[in-house]
Amino acid sequence: MLSNWPPHGRLSRSPSVTSVSVVRRSRPSGVAPEAIAGGRDSGYGDRGSPAWGGCGTREGKRPVESKTRLWSLIALAVGLVAAFAVAGCGGDDSTTSGDETGAGTDLPLITAGTLTVGSDIPYPPFEQGDPPDYEGFDIDLINAVADKIGLDTKMVDLPFNVVLAGGNGQFDLAIAATTITPARAKKVDFSDPYFNASQGLLVQEGSDIQTVDDLAGKIVGAQDATTGETYAEDNTDAAEVRPFPQIDQAYNALKVGQVDAVLNDLPSVNAAAEELGGLEVVDDFPTDEQYGIVIPKGQTELVDAVNSALQEVKDDGTLTELYQEWFSTDPPEELLQPGPAAALGGGDTTSGG
Repeated sequence: MLSNWPPHGRLSRSPSVTSVSVVRRSRPSGVAPEAIAGGRDSGYGDRGSPAWGGCGTREGKRPVESKTRLWSLIALAVGLVAAFAVAGCGGDDSTTSGDETGAGTDLPLITAGTLTVGSDIPYPPFEQGDPPDYEGFDIDLINAVADKIGLDTKMVDLPFNVVLAGGNGQFDLAIAATTITPARAKKVDFSDPYFNASQGLLVQEGSDIQTVDDLAGKIVGAQDATTGETYAEDNTDAAEVRPFPQIDQAYNALKVGQVDAVLNDLPSVNAAAEELGGLEVVDDFPTDEQYGIVIPKGQTELVDAVNSALQEVKDDGTLTELYQEWFSTDPPEELLQPGPAAALGGGDTTSGG
């Protein structure tokens, strides 16, 4: 194994190893700190409670204007009590405010107030780094989504095949650069898409392999259970398509000559070529793939909350900012529109591998 890949992350790990890390805590947007601390005004200013202007008259009667004031204050008090009761249902600083998608504490979560997020780390530039300092496009995105719902996030590092299987209770949802396909959608649910992906062909510099057609008779590396592996099997005449549990293992195998090429998502092979040296991306081709957030089957409320929050992230420009930060480009306009992935009947494109 090479010591300089993945960048800022582990070199490899046994598929059975799980790493857990609390990433960040959030405070609902639109909620003033004093409101969270219970510091709202009582509604009576400095008076503390309503005062009767003439209730101590010797005649035992209140002037008419005092009665009017009495009923006004009673109405005000009733309204304030009702308002406080509604506000009190909102929960603590991990719950949503009026500006957020919904009540995060009402969702069926492993830990109340916290979104437990599965991911397959490292997979630069989407998820990378060491706990507790994970970073990447996916990490930033899921934190933004959690903020909209009013939840904290906790990352759980898992093998990709566990992510595709729904986690077996180990996460509330997962974000792992996961392409939405009809076959996968039979096992897990997906959010609306958040990224459009293509495949890229990575080889050693100076290789005679320049296109997918040149893979005939070659050994092609790919990550196990990915669309890159599927594409290599279905669209090349490779002598062998060799799957690796982790994509960094495939890149390292290419570096030392154990495989002739690697097929994988374009942003990932670009990152590998830049970080490792001695490798180059010689071909890329559209496969109309779209990434989605993985949610275990049957969690309808969570799917709805995530999709609503994700659309807010698209509408307020956050997704565009993340695209620019991590990929130096804007997201495709169609990706910003609401609706399911093309692979599941949405949009105008067709599914990739």
